[in-house]
Amino acid sequence: MDVSFISELKSIVGEEHTLADKESLACYGYDSTPEYESRPGAVVLPANEEEICRIMARCHAAGVPVTPRGSGTNLSGGSLGRPEGVVVQTSRLNSIVEIDEENLTATVQPGVVTSALHRAVEAKGLFYPPDPGSMNISTIGGNVAENAGGLRGLKYGVTADYVMGLHTALPDGSLLRTGGKAVKDVAGYNLNQLLVSSEGTLGLFTEVTVKLIPKPQAKKTMLVHFPVLENAALAVSHIVAARVIPATLEFMDRVTVKCIEDYAKVGLPLDVEAVLLIEVDGHPAQVEEDAVAVRRICAEHHCSSFQTAADADEALKLATARRVALSSLARVKPTTILEDATVPRSCIAPMVKFIQDTARKYNLTIGTFGHAGDGNLHPTCLTDERDKDEIARAHKAFEEIFDTALAMGGTITGEHGVGLSKKKYLPRLVGESGIRVMQGIKQAFDPTGILNPGKVF
Repeated sequence: MDVSFISELKSIVGEEHTLADKESLACYGYDSTPEYESRPGAVVLPANEEEICRIMARCHAAGVPVTPRGSGTNLSGGSLGRPEGVVVQTSRLNSIVEIDEENLTATVQPGVVTSALHRAVEAKGLFYPPDPGSMNISTIGGNVAENAGGLRGLKYGVTADYVMGLHTALPDGSLLRTGGKAVKDVAGYNLNQLLVSSEGTLGLFTEVTVKLIPKPQAKKTMLVHFPVLENAALAVSHIVAARVIPATLEFMDRVTVKCIEDYAKVGLPLDVEAVLLIEVDGHPAQVEEDAVAVRRICAEHHCSSFQTAADADEALKLATARRVALSSLARVKPTTILEDATVPRSCIAPMVKFIQDTARKYNLTIGTFGHAGDGNLHPTCLTDERDKDEIARAHKAFEEIFDTALAMGGTITGEHGVGLSKKKYLPRLVGESGIRVMQGIKQAFDPTGILNPGKVF
């Protein structure tokens, strides 16, 4: 990158917060997406909204691409910059600006780590439900850009359901303010919801206001083992059909269970085909009623074991069995391809069976876990990108998995975004007219195409 342009960046954020040497840039050439690498020309770490807008304006004038980046936990290549471009890293914008107990909102900078917001609001008896698996490292800005979900998505929804207001630096450096603390606001287009899940292609968030709710009074955590995988999947559908909406309803197949037990030693049986992690919360009486219903339905579907946490420590131990699923699988082979095909709940059983059949067809190891309560499955292929033949088989397998998800009325991604890795699948989902509309929106926000170019389309 041009030395004079680097000097201009330094004049905005300071020399110590401008990275341009190869060694410093090395770790920014990757995010959590396997097989993708792209080292940016420079990285800047702004301290405030004004600096972000100045960076955007300067890059816009020079035609330099800009990629926003939080903690780099992206799973579709969305936070990878370009060799001729600048990555704007938001880790210094990590303040919780306000927790407004009267209006039940929190206003934060984009670099706030998700779990830090959880702790801060729960200390006041409040609750911010979105809890992506990466919550201990992922940031709110990235959560909004990808519309992150999480284990509590079935009952509480995803990030988009909680974003009330945004400050967004547009590609030309101007600042767009949308929404706010008002619960009702139907003035004009809903730009808040348009910007959520835009994957860093329309603007760079500088401040986020989210909705809070009262912290649930009670909860009960259960771990259920099934000798037959299809019975576990059917139990998921029938729990929801019985009008019981757990906060968490998670699925883990046999491959995943074995990897978890090898890693975390939480006492999972190795002779079962599937495990469900179920958590109900709310008023104590309702929690007890829901727990009884869950146990009855699981018994009707021939579970072999039903474990209820006796206290908070045991509940944490049971929840750990699901939260370490990816870490456990990733230890097995050098490359872990984590996907998120999503189908209607009624299709969970046939979808899981298809994934297993496809793994056998292509001689692959694929562990499946995920948010079964909302149909969001994570088939995870354990492979080695140095083995070109196996990688080719893995891509063929996932193409069949995505096509089958679409045929079932599902989608190519429920959480991870399109980014770089799923661009070729997007037209299959939205069609030519959908692509035209999205490209038109991109053109309106970013006519010169500098913001996170090459992503989504």
